[in-house]
Amino acid sequence: MADLEKVARVAAAGGNLAVLSTMEPDGAVHASLVSAGVLPDPIDAAASVAAVIRGDARKLRLLRASGQAALTFTHGYEWASVSGLVRLIGPDDGFDFGLDVPALLRAVFQAAGGGHDDWDEYDRVMARERRCAVFVQANRVTGVAQG
Repeated sequence: MADLEKVARVAAAGGNLAVLSTMEPDGAVHASLVSAGVLPDPIDAAASVAAVIRGDARKLRLLRASGQAALTFTHGYEWASVSGLVRLIGPDDGFDFGLDVPALLRAVFQAAGGGHDDWDEYDRVMARERRCAVFVQANRVTGVAQG
């Protein structure tokens, strides 16, 4: 599979649900289900897939430690996987990129197929839960997709 257009199509067809995989300290794979979507990295515009992760989630601690992940989408027998380095942008990641983090979290949520009736409330919940935008660079794209 050559590009992220096919990834985006498989993601949307499957409800934007993806298995996010990263590494445990002992080398075991840690996998969990997340909502994700195709969105360029806001810092360098690298082709990426993104998700919003709760600040206290084990997967976020593991992503900080390993620095890499894979996101795999499925729809029927089609699948698409993006793997690569991660960029974490949230309140606990120590970087000041000069970004509007609430707007970024909304953009990631929308790329993952989400919507909200009250964005101010959404922003308050994201801040309270110390949510982080996770971007997985498309260093490797694999899969089996039609078209």
